[in-house]
Amino acid sequence: MAILSAVATEVFIPVAAVIGIAFAVVQWVLVSRVKLSPAAASAGGGKNGYGDYLIEEEEGLNDHNVVVKCAEIQKAISEGATSFLFTEYQYVGIFMSIFAVVIFLFLGSVEGFSTKSQPCTYSKGKYCKPALFTALFSTVSFLLGAITSLVSGFLGMKIATYANARTTLEARKGVGKAFITAFRSGAVMGFLLASSGLVVLYITINVFKLYYGDDWEGLFESITGYGLGGSSMALFGRVGGGIYTKAADVGADLVGKVERNIPEDDPRNPAVIADNVGDNVGDIAGMGSDLFGSYAESSCAALVVASISSFGIDHDFTGMCYPLLVSSVGIIVCLITTLFATDFFEVKAVKEIEPALKKQLIISTVLMTVGIAVISWLALPAKFTIYNFGTQKDVSNWGLFFCVAIGLWAGLIIGFVTEYYTSNAYSPVQDVADSCRTGAATNVIFGLALGYKSVIIPIFAIAVSIYVSFSIAAMYGIAVAALGMLSTIATGLAIDAYGPISDNAGGIAEMAGMSHRIRERTDALDAAGNTTAAIGKGFAIGSAALVSLALFGAFVSRAGVTVVDVLSPKVFIGLIVGAMLPYWFSAMTMKSVGSAALKMVEEVRRQFNTIPGLMEGTAKPDYATCVKISTDASIKEMIPPGALVMLTPLIVGTLFGVETLSGVLAGALVSGAQIAISASNTGGAWDNAKKYIEAGASEHARTLGPKGSDCHKAAVIGDTIGDPLKDTSGPSLNILIKLMAVESLVFAPFFATQGGILFKYL
Repeated sequence: MAILSAVATEVFIPVAAVIGIAFAVVQWVLVSRVKLSPAAASAGGGKNGYGDYLIEEEEGLNDHNVVVKCAEIQKAISEGATSFLFTEYQYVGIFMSIFAVVIFLFLGSVEGFSTKSQPCTYSKGKYCKPALFTALFSTVSFLLGAITSLVSGFLGMKIATYANARTTLEARKGVGKAFITAFRSGAVMGFLLASSGLVVLYITINVFKLYYGDDWEGLFESITGYGLGGSSMALFGRVGGGIYTKAADVGADLVGKVERNIPEDDPRNPAVIADNVGDNVGDIAGMGSDLFGSYAESSCAALVVASISSFGIDHDFTGMCYPLLVSSVGIIVCLITTLFATDFFEVKAVKEIEPALKKQLIISTVLMTVGIAVISWLALPAKFTIYNFGTQKDVSNWGLFFCVAIGLWAGLIIGFVTEYYTSNAYSPVQDVADSCRTGAATNVIFGLALGYKSVIIPIFAIAVSIYVSFSIAAMYGIAVAALGMLSTIATGLAIDAYGPISDNAGGIAEMAGMSHRIRERTDALDAAGNTTAAIGKGFAIGSAALVSLALFGAFVSRAGVTVVDVLSPKVFIGLIVGAMLPYWFSAMTMKSVGSAALKMVEEVRRQFNTIPGLMEGTAKPDYATCVKISTDASIKEMIPPGALVMLTPLIVGTLFGVETLSGVLAGALVSGAQIAISASNTGGAWDNAKKYIEAGASEHARTLGPKGSDCHKAAVIGDTIGDPLKDTSGPSLNILIKLMAVESLVFAPFFATQGGILFKYL
C-alpha cells in the first residue's frame, strides 16, 4: 500500500488548489496598488517604489495628462476585448449545446438507450452502470470542461487588460518595477487557471462517484468529457482570437509602417486599438484555454488508463489520483518559483529581464523533479500493474517517477531550443536579420529554413520521452509524461501571459505620448516577452504531441483495437488523410487572416485618405470600425476550421470505423507537430529579427537600421508574413491534434459498436 492515505489525498488536492487561488488573489491585490488616477499616482511613499521620484518630473512633462491618457486607452482596450469575447461566447454557447446533445445521443445509443446494468468491458464477471447514464455524465462533464475553459480564458483577459496600463505607468520608475507588475499579472492568470482546472476536475470526480460507487471504469470514462469540453472551447478561442489579433496587426503594420512611415502603435493609426485588443483575446484568452485543455486531457487520459489498471481494479484511490497529486505539487512548486522573480531577486537592468524569465523555467523544473520524487514515493505502492493493450504490465513507483520527470525535462529542452531559434541574442535570428540587406525575399527564405531546422531537436526530445515512458509504463507512462511537461503550468502561463501584457504596455506608452526612454524600457520587456511567448508555444506543442498520443492509446484500448497495422489498407488510407488535415486546417486559418487583413488594410487606407488632419495628429481616427472589422471577420471565419476538426472524427469513425480513425489520428499527430513547431518558430524569428534591427543594440544591428530603412522594411514584411504563422496556424494546430484524439476517445464506445458502416456493407 501507499504511504499517503486516501483521506490525506482527499485533503491535499483541494488544499493545494485553494492555496493556488489565494496566491493569485494576493498577486492581483499587489498589482492593483498601482493607481490609474492622477492624484493617487503621484502621491504616497514607502516600499515598492511608490515614493520613487518619477523620470517624467525631471523632464518637466505634465504627469497628470499621461496618467489620464493611459487610463483612457486601457479602458478602450478592455472594452474591446470584453465585447469580442462576449460575442464569441454567444456563438460558442450555441455550438456547446448542440454538441452536448450529439454526445448524449451517440453514447446513449451504444446499448440502445437501455437502463439495465451491463457486463463490464475490462473487469470480467462484474456489472457496470448502463451506457445511458455514462452518456448523461459524459455530457455533464463536457459542459463543465467547456465552461471552466471559457471562464479561465475570460479571467485571464480581464487581468491582462487590467495590468497593461499599470505596467506602462510603473515603467516611469524603472524597468524593474514594470517587470514585476507585468510578471505578477501573468502569475495571477497562471495560478487561477491551474488551480481552477484542478479543483473542478476533483469535485466532478467526487460528485460522479456518488452515483458510480464501485464502477470506476464507467466513472473515469465519463470524466473524459471534461477534456473534450476544455479543448473544443480552446479551439474556437485560439482560432477566433488568432484571426482577430492578426487581421488587426497585419493591417496596422502594412499601412502604418510600410506605407505611411509612422511608428508602431502610433495613435494616428486607426487599427492600433484593435491590434492591442487582439493581443489579449488571442495570446491570453486563447492561450489560457489551450493550456487548460492540454491539462484537462492529459489528466483524463491518465485517469482512463489507470481505471483499468490495478489502481482501478483494487480501488486504490490515492494511486488513482496520482495525476491530480502531481498537479497539486506543481502548484506549490510554482508558487515558490514565482517568489524568486518577484521577491527574492530584483530585476534592475534591461539585460536582466530575459535571464530572470529563464531562471523561472529552470527553478521550477529542478524543484518539480524533487516534488515528483516525493509524491511518487508517498502516493504509489512499490509495485503495481498498468493496462497495456489487453495485458497488465508490472511497474514500480520509481518507474513512474522517471516517466513524469522525463516529460518535465523534455519540456525544458523544447523551451530552450525554441528560445535559441527565436531570441535575437543568438545567431539564427541575427542571420535572418542580416539577410534583410538584400530585401524581403531572402528574409523569407532564411526564416522558413530556420523554422524547418528548429523542428529537429524538439522532435528528438519528444521521441525519446515517448520511447522511455512507454517502455516503463505503457500508455499510462506517456500520459503522465505529458502531465510532467504541464506540471509547472502555473509558471509557464505566467511567463507566457507576461508577453502580451508588456506588448500592450509598450503600445499604451506610444499612444499616450510618453518619452522615448520609457518606450525603450517597454520595448525591452516586450522583446523578452516575444521569446517567452515562443517558449510557451513550444511547451504547448510538445505537450500536445504527448497528450494526443496518450489519448490515442486510451482510445485504442477503449475501442478494443489490439494492434494498428500500417500495412492494412484501412489504416493506411487513414494515415495519409490524417497527415493532410493539418495542411487543410492551416490553409483555412491563413486564408482567413489574409482576407480579414485585406478588409482592415482597406479601412485604414480609407481613413488616412478621407479624414482631414489625421496624419498631422489634429483629428482622431475611427478606432471602433477597425475593432468591428476584426470581430466580425474572426467570428465568421472561426467556424469552418472548427467544423473541420470537430466533424472529422465523427464522420471517419461512423463511416469507416475505428481502424481507419486510428490511422487518421496517427497521421494528424505526426504531421501536425512538425508544422506547428516550424510555423511558430519561423514567425517568432521574423518578429525578433525586426525588433533586433529596430533596437539597434549592437554594431551589427546598427548597420542594418534605423527604423524606416530598406532593411527594416524587408524585416517588417517578414514579420507580417510570420504573424498568422506564429499566432494563428501554429498554435491552433496543437489543438487540432489533441481535440481529434480526445473526441475519438469520448465517442470510442459508439465507434466500437456502431462504427464502420461503409466497410460493413461493402
